[in-house]
Amino acid sequence: MQHKFLISAALIGSSLSAVSAHAYDCSSLNAWNAGVAYSGGAQVQEAGVAYQANWWTQGDNPAQFSGQWQQWSALGACGGSSSSSSSSSSSSSSSSSSSSSSSSSSSSSTPVGDCTSPVYGAGTAYNAGQLVQNAGDEYRCDIAGWCSSNAGWAYAPGTGAHWADAWTEVRSCSASSSSSSTSSSSSSSSSNPGGGYTGNFPEHALVGYWHNFVNGAGCPIPLSEIPPVWDVIDIAFADNDPASDGTVLFNLFDGSGTSCPGLDPAQFKQEMADLQAQGKIFVLSLGGAEGTITLNDDSDEANFVASLTGLINEWGFDGLDIDLESGSQLVHGSQIQARLPGALRQIDTNVGGMALTMAPEHPYVQGGHTAYSGIWGAYLPIIDQTRDLLDLLHVQLYNNGGLQTPYAAQSYPAGSVDMMVASARMLIEGFETAGNVYFEGLDPQQVSLGLPSGPSSAGSGLASNQAIMDALDCITRGTQCGSVDAGGIYPDFSGVMTWSINWDIHDGYIFSGPIGEKVHNLP
Repeated sequence: MQHKFLISAALIGSSLSAVSAHAYDCSSLNAWNAGVAYSGGAQVQEAGVAYQANWWTQGDNPAQFSGQWQQWSALGACGGSSSSSSSSSSSSSSSSSSSSSSSSSSSSSTPVGDCTSPVYGAGTAYNAGQLVQNAGDEYRCDIAGWCSSNAGWAYAPGTGAHWADAWTEVRSCSASSSSSSTSSSSSSSSSNPGGGYTGNFPEHALVGYWHNFVNGAGCPIPLSEIPPVWDVIDIAFADNDPASDGTVLFNLFDGSGTSCPGLDPAQFKQEMADLQAQGKIFVLSLGGAEGTITLNDDSDEANFVASLTGLINEWGFDGLDIDLESGSQLVHGSQIQARLPGALRQIDTNVGGMALTMAPEHPYVQGGHTAYSGIWGAYLPIIDQTRDLLDLLHVQLYNNGGLQTPYAAQSYPAGSVDMMVASARMLIEGFETAGNVYFEGLDPQQVSLGLPSGPSSAGSGLASNQAIMDALDCITRGTQCGSVDAGGIYPDFSGVMTWSINWDIHDGYIFSGPIGEKVHNLP
């Protein structure tokens, strides 16, 4: 896997200064081992410094690969009873998506008390030594410039990918703290989400959206009518509260104004629970083509976290799907971009671990290779900061034309084998953005192809079933490739997502029949 990073000498110097600014208890940390694969959130020590993995990594020495957009974040110089040589045993520290949402703030030695400091806000001007609270803990600013950054995904204390470069944890706030990230949901004590998600995401998954509204595919169907070929069902869509205060609603179709029968909430919940008992995973999808969310300030974020925590537990969903498109106003520098990762982490903590999937359109992800402003590449910081929680990224390869990649001068046409393979390769291999920021690749098991289910379900980008099967063979077996290969053979590549289950049923299972069989017979 290629590693390419652009870090100024000034940034390196500041980072080293931040490490030496405070001591860290390394007594429970194993020494870094080049032969061990570490998941995001895993902590080690190396050369007298504690580090935390930002995402999956193996063979990347923390002393050489720590800093902005790199594999590790420095937590501080070891100041406890251990040193970098105190343990030579390998650490398997594999944090699952259900338990890796906290950083070093979970240390048992952290003092506990009431916090009266203001709640952290990305972009607020902070001075060195100033105290703030975030995610239930209190922090002291060490480097004013980084503390004041509007890149909350990077420097939000306790939750940002590189927060330890800017802040020092002071103490854990008591339950009476008013932190915006610790919402007042009474369901936060649940050990699992309503659906009982345990982190057992399918090795290969056929993912489909079930939509809660009437369109050309007909009336919304009872969950009991979903064919068993589907492994992960995205319930579309959750709605922004009309008051636009950050609250998210889920309104089950009631049949009003249509000739369609309404759906009964109690029956919906029971049918979902029955399918979950068979191993199916249900996630509540946010967004869609016209959907929005509101995350403009601390109050919005608190309402967002509280409402989604409640919906997961009330309805029994296993987690969330993030499908923010043009209506969401998700662009570089937006509050949504800065606040969403931390909010998702807090929801994950509240429900005791959740399934997390994302379905951005390809300009928001691979499009960062072509441009890095506005919507182009705007999802990349969100993906990067939540990669240790992320179960599946299925980028939509439709309704947006062809795909420009690092592998050819021309763009690959939508629906082609080359476009599907190249899109997956970029996500697995990583790529340089037009903003001179390198996006580190994901685990192949976190990546899937997002495609229309048939000629009526999307405006453009339809791929033939044969092209989809050839692309899957190219990625997982190294065969049937076109002009570009996947850069390797990835038998654990996840599979395929489609819009939608409703359309597939309407069209006579023309997608789920052949593609479902193919996905379930991948290596």
